[in-house]
Amino acid sequence: MVMRKTLEQLFNKLSDHAPDISFEVQFWDGKRSSYGSGKRQFLLTFATKQAAEHVLESGSLGFGEEYMSGDIQVEGDFRQLLRFGTDAAFLNLPLGLKTKLAFQHLRQTSLNTLSRAPKHIAHHYDLGNDFYKLWLDKSMAYSCAYFRHEDDTLEQAQQQKYEHICRKLQLKAGETLVDIGCGWGGMLIYAAKHYGIRGVGCSLSKQQVEYATDLVKREGLSKEVSVVFEDYRKLEGRFDKFVSVGMFEHVGKQFIPVFMEKAKSLLTHGGIGLLHTIGEERSMPGDPWTLKYIFPGGYIPSLDEIARTMGEAGLVPTDIENLRLHYAKTVEEWCVRYETHVKTIEKMFDASFVRMWRMFLNGCVINFRYGTPRLYQVLFTNGLNNSLPLTREHMYRPIAPGSVS
Repeated sequence: MVMRKTLEQLFNKLSDHAPDISFEVQFWDGKRSSYGSGKRQFLLTFATKQAAEHVLESGSLGFGEEYMSGDIQVEGDFRQLLRFGTDAAFLNLPLGLKTKLAFQHLRQTSLNTLSRAPKHIAHHYDLGNDFYKLWLDKSMAYSCAYFRHEDDTLEQAQQQKYEHICRKLQLKAGETLVDIGCGWGGMLIYAAKHYGIRGVGCSLSKQQVEYATDLVKREGLSKEVSVVFEDYRKLEGRFDKFVSVGMFEHVGKQFIPVFMEKAKSLLTHGGIGLLHTIGEERSMPGDPWTLKYIFPGGYIPSLDEIARTMGEAGLVPTDIENLRLHYAKTVEEWCVRYETHVKTIEKMFDASFVRMWRMFLNGCVINFRYGTPRLYQVLFTNGLNNSLPLTREHMYRPIAPGSVS
């Protein structure tokens, strides 16, 4: 009785904060409570009392684990429920001591040391190329796309993202480009084919490196592009341009200064670099469920952390763009494709995995639309560069039909 009353008080608060959401909750004893005044958008069911206890004790970690196990069920619009995960009433639930200690231990064991980093990357990115092929675009871009128009396809938007980055970097034929955390190679291949660069990329995912190496060969770019299985901290050389897309979130708070120093050492003096990363306006504690199940070792930096550590390394930020809504739209496209293939994915893994990734992907959509995460593209130079264009016009010149495909 006390447990249900506590939950009802929580749902009343959440409903007051989002009156446009109408929903029902079914408790473990079969009783139901309704919230909101419109047509029901979802039904949330606690199959067991223990599931409810876990949520109140552990917040998002408890909810995620109970949803994965099937003891929390959602019928209807899952995203409307996940909106409550961005509400202070839920975020500020007083976590139990056991949960606090577990989260502290999780953070301590998630440091991206040279020995741990490969394991953290493999946990997420070595789930199998066949899995990612099911819902990513043809270039296997696992990062925010760039939608020039509302009706752009995911394929178009990812190619436009590559083009947008190339323009910001002012790439020229014959220049050298290093790509830290190059994924399946899409950025380097685009830059080599469209701008005539010579590039080197690194990744700690064996499956990504194998895929990218094979793709480079099939594209006839083996002399222009190489992809290596290497930690960014061990990469050597000097390059005209630097790019890192969707990798910085795996660096970890303690290693941000190391990353910036490495970027400086790889980039020629005056050279241009671009950091494409999820970030926030202010430091947040992070989500324990995501850290445990999705991105071990992950850390979302604040914008001031990025700018400050760049400055301390002698890197000069020159342009910052927030593509938050582009990322929300990107993940919405991923969600559609993911749901199309859930039966295949369940055969590849299991039902718990399907629910875990459904929660992760839809949670990303909601966080980018209603929460604190942003997507920053931070352009910078190694030291001062007095030859930069005075305006951004070079980034937005018209694209010839068929030139980005």
